[in-house]
Amino acid sequence: MTLYDFLSGAVALGFLVCGLFFLRFWKRTREQLFLAFSLAFALLGAAQTVLALASIPTEERGSLYLIRLAAFTLILVAIYRKNRSAHT
Repeated sequence: MTLYDFLSGAVALGFLVCGLFFLRFWKRTREQLFLAFSLAFALLGAAQTVLALASIPTEERGSLYLIRLAAFTLILVAIYRKNRSAHT
């Protein structure tokens, strides 16, 4: 096990912990923004977990970037919806 594998696993764990953190806030407030952040961090954690556990060559990691794109799109849409509802 290399240092890269260890750090990749640590990053995956960090993403999942952040997802649980936002899920706790969502349960308390029922604010949709927290739920979106929780789901986005769960997606980022899942992508990082696949990257850490699977020996995918660098050239074939494109699908993992689509998962990351989905997570960031989810965050952007949630922020847009939150700001849009604040104006009406």
